[in-house]
Amino acid sequence: MSFKHLGLSEPLLKAILAQEYTAPFPIQEQAIPAILAGKDIQGIAQTGSGKTASFVLPILELFQRKSNSRTLHLKVLVLVPTRELAIQVSDVISTFAEKLPTQVKNMAVFGGVPLNQQMVKLRNTEILVATPGRLLDLISTQSVNLGRIEILVLDEADKMLDLGFEEEMNNILRLMPAKRQNILFSATLDTKLDVIKNTLLCEPVKIEIEEETHNIELIKQSAYLVSPERKGPLLRYLIKARGMQQILVFVSSVRTADNLVVKLKKNGINAAAIHSKKTQNARTEALRNFKTNKTTVLVATDLASRGIDIQFLPFVINYELPRSPKDYIHRIGRTGRAVSSGEAISLICPDDQHHFGIIQKKMGKKVESIDTTDFDLGKY
Repeated sequence: MSFKHLGLSEPLLKAILAQEYTAPFPIQEQAIPAILAGKDIQGIAQTGSGKTASFVLPILELFQRKSNSRTLHLKVLVLVPTRELAIQVSDVISTFAEKLPTQVKNMAVFGGVPLNQQMVKLRNTEILVATPGRLLDLISTQSVNLGRIEILVLDEADKMLDLGFEEEMNNILRLMPAKRQNILFSATLDTKLDVIKNTLLCEPVKIEIEEETHNIELIKQSAYLVSPERKGPLLRYLIKARGMQQILVFVSSVRTADNLVVKLKKNGINAAAIHSKKTQNARTEALRNFKTNKTTVLVATDLASRGIDIQFLPFVINYELPRSPKDYIHRIGRTGRAVSSGEAISLICPDDQHHFGIIQKKMGKKVESIDTTDFDLGKY
């Protein structure tokens, strides 16, 4: 199926073609016609499944169709759990909307930057992408009015609940008109979503896309067995000996992320960290430099990694394993996305081996193990 069969107009099809989208992903095939028809959506889809475009494209199409009867006020609200995801979604909207006949102003708002800076830019915004806490800040100053919202998108709703945004989300929902279109996306069928889902959605179209395990065959996985004191040198050895570029390294804590960046830089490897303790400007700059290959290694915690969306990311390295098999799949799924291949490497210390065995069992795939005892890491 092609995009032209999904009910999108010619200007939007040209915008899609300009971004080198050749065919819709499964979630786009199902969601775009349903959203254009005004249906509520309950979608289960992982990052990397094409989810963002599945709601951005039909929303922009609806703006094109209503151009003659438009009034400038806030019509669409997209709620997201993290700053990075807010920026990513807003960028996708801007990219597709750039050359459309009907211009649409969108804006991302989030914590970590002065409230006043965002307040003055909100005028005539029609699509607002927001984290819950910052949105409530703006509402409290009367900078945002949700009374005329026509479409609400909850993106990664399960993660918002995990981060403790339930009360904020409920407060926001109470401020919107009862009659509106609702689009809910989640990575899992979490029971914590039931209350919000049952009160929010009316006869929704249910869409469920396979978890990222369907992409695992595109990913070359390997596990390097290493002692804790040799883990840092091994990471530097792999990067230098193989001439790796654009490597996303996952760690479990802010402290480890910062320490790892210091060691990498001391050894001549351009690296930056992205985590919750960084300022928004620092996070934005780190991500921009990584996407443009100015930075070789981006060290990220799981939370900060939400919103890191790079189409052809070649390498993911688990410097530390995540807590759950699902998080492992989410991490390595940052590479090997769509139809591009990638490589995922895990550094496994003796204490990690049992947990990594559980991850492999849940994943249904055995990962090649490489003994590094004889690796000469002295100069790394």
